[in-house]
Order: sequence, then structure tokens, then C-alpha cells
Amino acid sequence: MHRPAQRKRQLRSRLLVCAAAVPVILVAGCSSDSGSDSGSDGAKKDSGAKASASAKSGDKAASVEKAAYAKLPEPCDVLSKKTLEDLVPKAKDKSGKAGTSSDTALRGSCSWDSLDNNGVDGSQFRWLRVSLMRFESDASLGSGAKRAQDSFAKQVADAQETKDAKGVKTEPVQGVGQQATLVRYDLKKDKDTFKQQTFVTRVENAVITVDFNGAGLAGDEAPDAGKLGKDAQKAAKEAADAVVAANKGGGEAPSDASDKPKADDKKADDKKSDSAKSDDAKADDKKKSDSSKS
Repeated sequence: MHRPAQRKRQLRSRLLVCAAAVPVILVAGCSSDSGSDSGSDGAKKDSGAKASASAKSGDKAASVEKAAYAKLPEPCDVLSKKTLEDLVPKAKDKSGKAGTSSDTALRGSCSWDSLDNNGVDGSQFRWLRVSLMRFESDASLGSGAKRAQDSFAKQVADAQETKDAKGVKTEPVQGVGQQATLVRYDLKKDKDTFKQQTFVTRVENAVITVDFNGAGLAGDEAPDAGKLGKDAQKAAKEAADAVVAANKGGGEAPSDASDKPKADDKKADDKKSDSAKSDDAKADDKKKSDSSKS
């Protein structure tokens, strides 16, 4: 008699226990999911930040401008015969003496020297050297032009700090490359005074240094420093022009190439013209034939 009632009470108790347990499970489940989502968002943010930083780094590397000049001329060929005759008359080796270089694509030099009268009854000595350096653009080191600017400043500073130099004078010069400076001083050697001229100029990513000195030997008068400086400038300008000339074109067609028809194009045009004339002739014949029939 009482068993059905007892079973009902037991069933009701179990339902209440289950109902009380369900919210706890749901809350725990939501808390766990929320933590998982938060971690996922954090990972996404970190990943996005890293990707952004990587992209910025790539943009910075890609932003380094391309070097203007890709090659250097032969150092011993940058000066004209006339210039060499004026600066180093009666040179021992008119073709010049090439300096050693581990990478001729980036640096090179050539020197000439002469001794008039071989020291008998007074003579004039001259020594000339042209040095060329080219700098490539590098993501970690900077653009070729910027690296050349740094080298230009170093070449000038080295000339100014020459050991035992007397009366050092530095003069900025206009009209040669993007930058140009003349450093002049006297240097005594074996009781003779040598008038040294170091002319440094930069053209884009290339640096040209001209070292030129002269002395009066065996009782002859010392050369005029002003004239030697002008001669050094003349040599530097020719060398700078040679660098520019060596890089002209860059493999591209000459500017007037598009104005000159190619042989193949001319043949094609002639063929088209002949074909058009043939079609016109056929049309005329047909008209005449139709006219005669009518």
C-alpha cells in the first residue's frame, strides 16, 4: 500500500538533486569555454603583433634604394692622353700601373709618375694616383649613396690627418659630382718639399680620390700649389665622368631606338602594303567586270 508512495518520494528526491547539479555543470562549462576563448584571442593578438612586426621589418628592408651605379671603369683608362701628358709629362709608363684589388668590381686604382731631366740641373717630379670605390645598397648597412657619403667623409679626414703634413688646407669645391673637397698640404722628404693635393669627390654611390703631388728636385723651384690643385680637380672630374659613362644605358635600348624602324618591322609593313594593294586591285577588277555585264 505504501510502496508506490515511497517510490514517488524517492524519484522526486533524485530529480531535485539532478536539477540542483545542472547549473553547477553549466557554470563550470561556461567558465572553461570563456577561458579557452580568452587564450585563443590572446594567441591571435600575439600572432598578429608578430606578423605586423615582421611585415614592418620586411618593408624596411625593401625600402633601401637601389644603387645608381653597378660597375666601375678600368682605373687606368679614366684619364685622357692629353690630361696625362699635362699632369705627368714624360711618364715612365703612360699606360699606368694598376693597383692590386681583391674585388675590382668595387674598388681599383692606377698611378703614374714622371721625373723630368732625371734630376740633372734641376727637374720637376710628378706623381698621380686615381682611386675608385663603389658601394652597393645593403639592407643592414644602408643605401649605396649613404655608404659612399660616409666613405667620402673618411677619405677627406684621412687626408687632413696625414702624418708630418704641414699647412693643411681644406676647400669644398662645387661643380664636381654631388660632393667634392680638396685637401692640400706640404710634405718634406729627403730635404725636398712635395706639394700634395688630395681631391675627393662623390658621384651617387661611387667615390673618386685623386692624389697628386709635385716637387722641384736638384735645385729646381717647387711647383705652384694652386696649379697642382686645379690639375687634380681636372683629373677628378674626368674620372667621375668615366664612372657615369661606364654605367650609361644599363642594358636598355638607346633613346632613339624607338624612332628607328627595325628591318623586320619594315618588311612586315611592306607586306601589309602589298596585300592591301592586291585587295584594292581585285576590288577594282570586280567593279569593272560588274560594270561591263550591266
